[in-house]
Amino acid sequence: MHTKRKLAAVLGAVVAPVLAVSLPASSASAHGYISTPPSRQAQCAAGTVSCGDITYEPQSVEGPKGLTSCSGGNSRFSDLDDNSKGWAVTPVGSTTSFQWKLTARHATSTWQYFAGGQKIAEFNDNGAQPGATVTHQVNFGGLSGQQKVLAVWNVADTTNAFYACIDVNVGG
Repeated sequence: MHTKRKLAAVLGAVVAPVLAVSLPASSASAHGYISTPPSRQAQCAAGTVSCGDITYEPQSVEGPKGLTSCSGGNSRFSDLDDNSKGWAVTPVGSTTSFQWKLTARHATSTWQYFAGGQKIAEFNDNGAQPGATVTHQVNFGGLSGQQKVLAVWNVADTTNAFYACIDVNVGG
């Protein structure tokens, strides 16, 4: 009986590390958001606006591709969908730079920007892996005045995307 226990202990000691290394790693809980101009989640993280969980996870607004909500469909981050929260509005020109701060750099299919109910820009990265920051020059076309911009980072190798909303005043 004592020999069986020793054998089991030895086998466990040999098999456990192999299993630990061969099991798939869990996905990171951090990814990316727009830092400039300050997105709604950047404002939450900075304490500019009082928010819930997103205050501690501004980079985690992830959901299925094709959504149009600031929260990425995640109820934990529903504060981002509330247009009455007093979001700071950034004055911008007709062409503006949007900078993503990335905490996990996923292979990227496209970056999309929507305002005024239409897509105003798309950048195709063809599966490339971005650096720690990504900046896009976005032209608002004929749009002016206060706009809520929805920025979407479409990951190349999953069905998910990352979402950020930025409140701007074009030409203001």
